[in-house]
Amino acid sequence: MVSLPMILCVASGSTTSYLMARKLRRKIGEILLEEGLITREQLDAAIAAASGTTKKVGEVLQEQGICDEKAIVLALANQFGMTYLALDGSDDGPEPNLDLIPKDVIQKHSIIPLAKKNDKLQLVIHDPMNLELLDLLRFRLNCELEPVLSTKTAIQEYISKETGTQGSIISDTSLVTDSVDVSVDRSVDKSVDSSIDVDDDQAPVVKLVSRFITEAVRNRTSDIHLEPMEDRVVLRYRIDGVCHVRDNLPKRMQAAVLARLKLMAGVNIAEKRIPQDGRIKMEVDAEQIDFRVSACPAYHGESVVLRILRPDSVRIGLKNIGFEQENFDSFNKLIRKPNGILLVTGPTGSGKTTTLYSALDILNRPDRKIITAEDPIEYSFAGINQCQVRESIGLTFSSILRAMLRQAPNVILIGEIRDREVADIAIQAALTGHLVFSTLHTNDAPSAITRLIDMGVKPYLVASSIQAIMAQRLIRLLCTDCKAIDDNPDKKFLRIVGISDDEVATGAICKAVGCSKCGGLGYRGRKAIFEMMVMNNEIRELAFNRAPLGQIRQAGIRAGMRTLVEDGKIKILRGDTTPEEIARFAQAEALLEGNVDI
Repeated sequence: MVSLPMILCVASGSTTSYLMARKLRRKIGEILLEEGLITREQLDAAIAAASGTTKKVGEVLQEQGICDEKAIVLALANQFGMTYLALDGSDDGPEPNLDLIPKDVIQKHSIIPLAKKNDKLQLVIHDPMNLELLDLLRFRLNCELEPVLSTKTAIQEYISKETGTQGSIISDTSLVTDSVDVSVDRSVDKSVDSSIDVDDDQAPVVKLVSRFITEAVRNRTSDIHLEPMEDRVVLRYRIDGVCHVRDNLPKRMQAAVLARLKLMAGVNIAEKRIPQDGRIKMEVDAEQIDFRVSACPAYHGESVVLRILRPDSVRIGLKNIGFEQENFDSFNKLIRKPNGILLVTGPTGSGKTTTLYSALDILNRPDRKIITAEDPIEYSFAGINQCQVRESIGLTFSSILRAMLRQAPNVILIGEIRDREVADIAIQAALTGHLVFSTLHTNDAPSAITRLIDMGVKPYLVASSIQAIMAQRLIRLLCTDCKAIDDNPDKKFLRIVGISDDEVATGAICKAVGCSKCGGLGYRGRKAIFEMMVMNNEIRELAFNRAPLGQIRQAGIRAGMRTLVEDGKIKILRGDTTPEEIARFAQAEALLEGNVDI
């Protein structure tokens, strides 16, 4: 008898495990024979009838009326060591929860979700041998599967009763290839031929690209990833900072889809050896959306990423970014200072640009002149002079900054301080009466001081010019429609984020559940957590003396700096997010300090 882990190994695509399973498990005919449900003559006749066809022995026995559907499925459960569920209320097992996965997936594949725990989904199926379906569902639902067996009739009757529909539907969450005819290789291959117009609106590949771009915009996706593999092209959406597999496109469509995207982005279709960057402007639901396109050569073909730039994403307002009241008041005072540097730090994708643009939106008044140097300009603002860096023609950050200072601006935004030359000009601008906003790639706020000094900036210039440094990260928020109180939170994560037993008792720690509104994830939307270090005399003295990072950090905490973990802790106790989500950023720090053993 084959164990369930072996089946899961097969569902994960392990050919070796599959061959082992075939050698080890008993045949379904032998099981039915042992249970006295069929005779040896009936089995031999069924084997002979199934020979030379694609039918299984169990199907033949069912067609001949020798065994009913339930007997066959019970034998399959015995054969594979799986659980059988009747779906008629007589079982003691978990109740089905149709909100865990999209309804169209349930109806199209005749499956029923039961429960999801630790990224493993318990799923009722009717054919454990359909390995292709199990593999597709694993990619489609982005989790491991724990199959449970029932009859196909019982599954379909339950789905029909609970959804009030007969048969499958195609909605916005169906596979992106469902409504596109991709069966004819000739139509796809011609779309990349020089004699064929790839821009023909009737071409299947054009419809496919338009469909997944439109769907991604509607589903709050931040970027679209097309990643060629050996036998398929994986389509992934990044939603709330986490990538989810959306579909697997046929390998034969790879050249046509990538050519279509490169054509839309205005880059060289024939060039596949070097990275290329472009932009797409496209109207989705009567709104003009910009896409930044990056094509990078990889082993199985070019990997293409479309970053979606929504005009309203940087105008959400400082109040809605995630500031706690104390940090909000401090930040509001800092952006109204007449001079100095305000640095926002964090890794790529942590929301630094959104925070600074929100600040500029407040300062953008007729009595202030604002100039920016950006690479690239992601969002266009009326009333602000935005300069695009173009190093190919010598228009660098440093040359733009020198020209800026001759235009007497009040506020300067530098997209990123990348080297000493840009840092020196930014500091000189701050010391001569300008307010300078910029970003830096560091893990926390105090690290920005040591990073600038490591670049070669004089310590006294760092100490005298910087007004404040703010680190930030983006965290996922719990879905307000399905979040629930966590009566037994994982103590490991509580130790990582520093939540005591007393705080657990008095707080409202919640957990992710999952529903149709959030796509079964349990999270919907993001906000930032912050670590704001305002410079004072002690911190300036430490910077001047090249003090170690630990001393600067402790001085910041003494001055009232709330760390990223502490800011996240407030949001956990308020029920906005989970300890697991904050632990994604806090775990490394906790391990270094020896606060937790994992």
